[in-house]
Amino acid sequence: MSKHRPRLSFSVQFAAAADDLPPKTLLRRWTAAALANDAVVTLRFVDSVEGEALNRAYRRKSGPTNVLSFAYDDLPGTVHGDVVLCLPVLRQEAAEQGKTLAAHCAHLVVHGMLHLQGHDHGRANEAAAMEAREVAILAALGVADPYATSGKSRTRAA
Repeated sequence: MSKHRPRLSFSVQFAAAADDLPPKTLLRRWTAAALANDAVVTLRFVDSVEGEALNRAYRRKSGPTNVLSFAYDDLPGTVHGDVVLCLPVLRQEAAEQGKTLAAHCAHLVVHGMLHLQGHDHGRANEAAAMEAREVAILAALGVADPYATSGKSRTRAA
């Protein structure tokens, strides 16, 4: 018996100049790769102003962060949420880490999608499990281990 492949209802919003981002088909592929269940997901790319406002309002932290995930529980049995990516932060981090914007974006889309599905990295054992899952998903997509190339033990955001 074959396992049900999760269905994905997917949209992308651009609230920041995004002409250097990968095409929507690739963004969708990265999103789908991280799914364990059916999902309704919006990826939203924002500027630093919106990124900072969301980070302050929902995490009580100053400054923009790379990725935020907002899960909604209004669709039983389905992952429903938004993954918000701050493009200026993504560009800066990719440059600092010597990665392409596409590779860094793939990592943070997968990271955000795992958060929507309940994964976390608040404790060391959770971080290790989440990172291992990210690395496996990214490897299947042909993206290098983001932790090996960056020297970071985890991403900054939730």
